[in-house]
Amino acid sequence: MLITCPSCKKQHSIDEKLIPPSVTMARCKKCGQRFPVKKGAGQATQPSAEATANQKRARKIGVSISKGGVGKTTTSVNLSAGLAMAGFKVLLIDTDTQGQDSFMLGLKTQAGLTELVTEELTAEETIVKARENLWLLAGGKSLAGVKRLIDRKDYGGEKTMAESLAPLETEYDYIIVDTSPGWDPLTVNVLFFVNELLTPVSLEMMTLQGLVEFLRSIAAIQKYRKEVALKYILPTMLDKRIKQTTIILDKLKQLYGDLVCTPIRYNSTLAATPAHGKTIYEYAPGCNGAHDYRELVRKVAGNKNLFT
Repeated sequence: MLITCPSCKKQHSIDEKLIPPSVTMARCKKCGQRFPVKKGAGQATQPSAEATANQKRARKIGVSISKGGVGKTTTSVNLSAGLAMAGFKVLLIDTDTQGQDSFMLGLKTQAGLTELVTEELTAEETIVKARENLWLLAGGKSLAGVKRLIDRKDYGGEKTMAESLAPLETEYDYIIVDTSPGWDPLTVNVLFFVNELLTPVSLEMMTLQGLVEFLRSIAAIQKYRKEVALKYILPTMLDKRIKQTTIILDKLKQLYGDLVCTPIRYNSTLAATPAHGKTIYEYAPGCNGAHDYRELVRKVAGNKNLFT
């Protein structure tokens, strides 16, 4: 039967036999709104529990560490853009009040994550197409209000963002979440949403200290959500002219082994790309930065033959 969501008017073709008798409420896959369901009433419904379980879900990767200035946003944008170039469907989510992901991609957005979480707008109205295969859910100053919304909840505040983003998980191959530095309610929300963590670490002693503190925080979250795990440690700003950076890199490899990715070499071109609203692949595809981020994409995707 053909059914229509009363909220966003999205039409769905559903086999009525797949609707379990016990189902009385449905969630529209497009806008995420819930409403009563009646068989044959022309309302939108959700597929059976078995069908939902069999749907392909996005890999959800958080790019996070509690220290600033290590290349989180640069990594989030270029990892997302690289995966999109490789043919994957990617959603980049910015959870920082500075909203720098939009700036780096040369976009001016009118709405984003705030409006989706507060249900002021639908996913279709808040997600913008940034490049071929790449979409953006922008951050910005308005996220301060989301933090207050989370803080006011008596319980379940840590799952606020996950509940809003759940309908999007079957729409993409990858969901990359860029977090703010520090430890705030939004960062905790990210850790209750993603399953994998990629942690950029600039090769300096203070960042190593930040990594240790961040891992302690992750361990505290894992007591309540075992699904989230550190999968990648990405050394950034490698300058082989400075002996200390190679010493710290060797120490990272000694401590964390296969979690350590191929380093991102120090490259002034990477710092120049935001002013042009371009990814490193667009601005200087032959530079060291572009080469190193392609290597990261290969590791995350598990395919050494990408871009060859």
